[in-house]
Amino acid sequence: MYPTPRDAATVILLRPAAAGFEVFLLRRRKNASFMGGAFVFPGGAADPEDGGDLRVTAARELFEEAGVLLASAPVDHATVAALRTRLLAGAPMAALLAEAGLTLAPERLAYYAHWITPSAEGKRFSARFYLAALPEGQRPSFDAQETVDEAWATPAEALARAQALALPPPQVRILSDLAAATSIDAAFALAAAAAAHPHPIMPRMAPLPGGGFALLLPWDPGYATDGTGDSAPMPADHPLAVGPSRFVLEDRTWKNIAAPTSTTAG
Repeated sequence: MYPTPRDAATVILLRPAAAGFEVFLLRRRKNASFMGGAFVFPGGAADPEDGGDLRVTAARELFEEAGVLLASAPVDHATVAALRTRLLAGAPMAALLAEAGLTLAPERLAYYAHWITPSAEGKRFSARFYLAALPEGQRPSFDAQETVDEAWATPAEALARAQALALPPPQVRILSDLAAATSIDAAFALAAAAAAHPHPIMPRMAPLPGGGFALLLPWDPGYATDGTGDSAPMPADHPLAVGPSRFVLEDRTWKNIAAPTSTTAG
């Protein structure tokens, strides 16, 4: 029996840059139970207090992990920093925002993707990824608890540093997609297109003849026959079923590659 994925939400935070835009990444602690040492987008598991709205989960996690508040009204960096300090010390988020006359603004988040951890993992998440623009006047920073470092990079720069950043497969795939966007508006257009045809991406593991394994994405020709574990098949004509269809780990780097001409994993 495979572990049941836990609902989670993640924020792909963008800011304008000379080359179009940059994406914010946080490094998880090396001894973290999930993706330890990797640079990832801010995010985490849903809490009952989120009311079942994963956009609220995403906004809360962005505030906790990155110190960025998607609020109902403009708020300056000093106020955000003070509220976050109290939040990380244990103060309830709802009470803090009410005291400041603020509420979360989940409508500022745009759905981008849905990834589900492969069955073989002991800790699994059903994670929605949302796009958001950095609010004017705010500056993100790692929390020195769950995260220990941070980086801003264009999608192309992050991919070029994939090994040093220890980027996991969802980050590699999403950054590859975003690399085609020339502006924040173009990135949000990609999000709108994805939201029109949502489908979970649940990789399946398949052994490779020379050792190791591949992660097969739902449109890989070997997904149904060679992969193991839970599955979420995707029709071949689905709008998301494009590009390289599997991941392999080479030189400590996850690489998104095309399937070989045969339908086997090797």
